[in-house]
Amino acid sequence: MQVVAGSARRIQLKTPPGLDTRPTSGQIKETLFNILQPRIQGCRFLDLFAGSGAIGIEALSRGARAAVFVDLSRQAQLCIKDNLARTRLADRARLIPREAQAAVKQLGAEKGEPFDMIFLDPPYDGGCEEQVLKEILAADLLAEGGWIIIEARRERNLDIPAALGLEIFREKEYKNNKHIFIRRSESYASES
Repeated sequence: MQVVAGSARRIQLKTPPGLDTRPTSGQIKETLFNILQPRIQGCRFLDLFAGSGAIGIEALSRGARAAVFVDLSRQAQLCIKDNLARTRLADRARLIPREAQAAVKQLGAEKGEPFDMIFLDPPYDGGCEEQVLKEILAADLLAEGGWIIIEARRERNLDIPAALGLEIFREKEYKNNKHIFIRRSESYASES
């Protein structure tokens, strides 16, 4: 697995050992970042359930201003640190060694700058997406005009309650999985 484009292009990345992490293939990562590219430059990026950190590192390599990586696994944390050192991107990165919802609450309590992009790659059978989305909104972590991207099984139907003020505006399907693109709903944005 390697960085696809940007300042760290072609640098090989490590992945945590075992089957707990599903590294996003280079082709899927390239497709995802072709969609995100117009919004990457200068953005703040949050990589939840970061695994190897490959998605957040790709964002940094392509010009994101800063990225925060969140993973509870000690092996994933070591892998992220190593990959940030290999790519020389650690100066724009922060690692939070916590469970995703706890990290979201921590970031909300810190009252820092919100994120332009939030990427979630939770365990496929965990079913935690809706709760994490609620926590993100409660912590006010999504910047105005920001996007949330969720990686899920291709057959996963994600129902977002209208009360959250979010909408799915795009889905990109691949052979076995998909990316679900979410933003604040137009009606919610006009009421604010």
